[in-house]
Amino acid sequence: MQLTLEFGGGLELLCESVKVHNVNIDLPKGADKLTMRYLLSWVRTDLIKERPEMFMKGESVRPGVLVLVNDCDWELTGQLDTTLEEKDVVVFISTLHGG
Repeated sequence: MQLTLEFGGGLELLCESVKVHNVNIDLPKGADKLTMRYLLSWVRTDLIKERPEMFMKGESVRPGVLVLVNDCDWELTGQLDTTLEEKDVVVFISTLHGG
């Protein structure tokens, strides 16, 4: 599944200072949909190059990280259970570091 991931407010520093990532993510084995829960795990493992604890706490983002899915706050779409579709744009902005 093709997605665009954008990092701002300082979070891009965790990804080698690259703000926009066009990625292809395979669905997890046995899954028929891609959720934010899986995406966050994938980002922590495959995209973040340093200090993943600055991005995630447990299986979710740290407090102070705003998450938008297609310009909509993920708190309105189901947070970790939000289903992602082909070509969705997911934005992560740290509100603690100038976001």
